[in-house]
Amino acid sequence: MQPRASTMVRVASKVPEVTVYFWIIKVLATTVGETAADLLNFNLGLGLGGTTLAMFAVLAGALVLQYRAPYYIPWRYWLVVVLVSIAGTLITDNLTDSFGVPLEVTTAVFAVALAVVFAWWYRSERTLSIHSISTRRRETFYWAAILTTFALGTAAGDLLAERLGLGYLLSAALFATVIAFIGLFYGLRVFGGVFAFWAAYVLTRPLGASLGDWVAQPSDSGGLNLGTVGPSIVCLLAVVVLVAYLTLSRRDEILDDGFGA
Repeated sequence: MQPRASTMVRVASKVPEVTVYFWIIKVLATTVGETAADLLNFNLGLGLGGTTLAMFAVLAGALVLQYRAPYYIPWRYWLVVVLVSIAGTLITDNLTDSFGVPLEVTTAVFAVALAVVFAWWYRSERTLSIHSISTRRRETFYWAAILTTFALGTAAGDLLAERLGLGYLLSAALFATVIAFIGLFYGLRVFGGVFAFWAAYVLTRPLGASLGDWVAQPSDSGGLNLGTVGPSIVCLLAVVVLVAYLTLSRRDEILDDGFGA
């Protein structure tokens, strides 16, 4: 492989650059998180409690691998994202199904929790930029924010699609529209890069979850009734192919330690 130009400085960033591949994998990982959680819970008969314990144990192992990496390694990073997606789904499902907490409450609580994480992160580091995730403390703030966004997105998506009766497809279209406007306003320099990134990151969670439910859920619930096995396998294979491509091409490495998003 040809060496990088001498004018470019490699920064030991632990996260990828935001490219179109980033958003595609993010939505696919989100969809996997929604369908795989249901697959493990219902189809494999692990139950909500068993599934939660198993997935958090696997997530802990994946986080150890991620923390030990000296810089961004695609398969380690995206493995954690997929597992966090499943864990975020399970957190909301446990609160709603096992403890009877209303979706309105969980959505509000996770929104406040995310605001606290961001406030603590900014107070400590003076930036929320993903281009500066090169220390253990910043990486911890980053993953705390990621897990909270997934839990928030799951609750918000279920709130709109199920509790408020919008349905899965209409909810997905609504979230996609809002994300498109965020991209437009970012292009027009109305929004800064940091705000645009995190706003889109939060909203891609309910987008992917709504799409996953629309594909998997039965017809009488507004879905396509394709089940959880097929969609989980297809989305997971797509993630594997894209991550393999990024590993070989290195197109999503961060070579700038500035403070943009």
